[in-house]
Amino acid sequence: MDGIKLILETAAHVRGLFQEHKDISLPYHSIKHTEDVVAAVERISGYYTLNELDYLAVKLGAWLHDVGYLFTSEEEHVQKSAELADAFLASKGALPELRARVEECILATHVPQEPKSLPAQILCDADLFHLGTKDFLLKNEQVRQEAELRTERQIQEEVWTRASIQFLERHGYHTDFCKQALQEGKKQNLESLQQQEHTFVAGAEVKEEDTQKKDKKKKDKKPERGIETMFRIMSNNQIRLSDMADSKAQILLTISSIIVSLLVSVVFRKLEEEPRLIIPTIILTLTSLVTVVFTILVTLPKLTQGRFSQEDIKQKRANLLFFGSYHNMPVDEYEWAIKQVMDDPDYLYGSLIRDHYNLGVVLERKYRKLRVAYIVFMFGFIVSVASFIVAHLVIGG
Repeated sequence: MDGIKLILETAAHVRGLFQEHKDISLPYHSIKHTEDVVAAVERISGYYTLNELDYLAVKLGAWLHDVGYLFTSEEEHVQKSAELADAFLASKGALPELRARVEECILATHVPQEPKSLPAQILCDADLFHLGTKDFLLKNEQVRQEAELRTERQIQEEVWTRASIQFLERHGYHTDFCKQALQEGKKQNLESLQQQEHTFVAGAEVKEEDTQKKDKKKKDKKPERGIETMFRIMSNNQIRLSDMADSKAQILLTISSIIVSLLVSVVFRKLEEEPRLIIPTIILTLTSLVTVVFTILVTLPKLTQGRFSQEDIKQKRANLLFFGSYHNMPVDEYEWAIKQVMDDPDYLYGSLIRDHYNLGVVLERKYRKLRVAYIVFMFGFIVSVASFIVAHLVIGG
């Protein structure tokens, strides 16, 4: 079977699964993580000379290694992913040897990782590629959010930090490429976590001076923690919805652009010889152009004046969480304004609420334009095809 075709079909299948089984409890193990692992596999594989079977196995394993999260628990997701991968590849007529190697690669990602072959080592290192990158702290926080959502319990920062330190200390990359490229970055990330742990220890020593105050702070902090979790989830949902709209618009923009290119390069030259194709060609061209315009509008950024006054801050009107409100302001004025927000919890939460609302308004506009683009393309394409058929059968006859 054609390897490239199988990879493309697998990618489409995995994206379809994540689209069909959307799960807000997976802020880290989302389709974005899968695509990051695929990119890391491509980067690591370039360091080695893999034969076609090994390359195909590790690439397919990268796409399929986390689909089990959509159907079962974290503890069982690796085995489930291997089963789903084997069933899918079998349905595509993949050879038993390829299916066995893909299964080996996926099963090797179970922590603690013990890969036996080079393809399995590549996938294991790609799966934890972020441990040695600058994105580690952000992605580590996403993993924590995911653990909280799936277990339905809060995890204290100091507990999570200690667990993360232990994980990095025990982890080791398997491929020479990652040992050379990521070891120093992983060391720096470990040092950052250790500094956080020291901060927690120092803070705990200070709090020991007054047990009653410590208990009161814990009680006061519980609702704040819940509110912060709520805003994190809301923000993640907004970002994912915005990314989905941009991705859908990009797909439609690409298709429409290809159609216009084909019309200009092929069909327009034959209109003098085949005048019966003029009307169908005009309909298809207009459909594609209107679709292109609306998909561009979906992704077109909008900037505001980027300034606010001290009166806006005093009246709590300025939204300092959105870059469009301050990008033309001097840094000292912005710093002063941020401190005002930090000192006023009502202003802070009000800004978060307004920012979330404004993002929702922007999303509504995006999806409305995207809907128009899809409707225009769908009906325009149907009418175009019908008119080509009529021109060929009726007028041509």
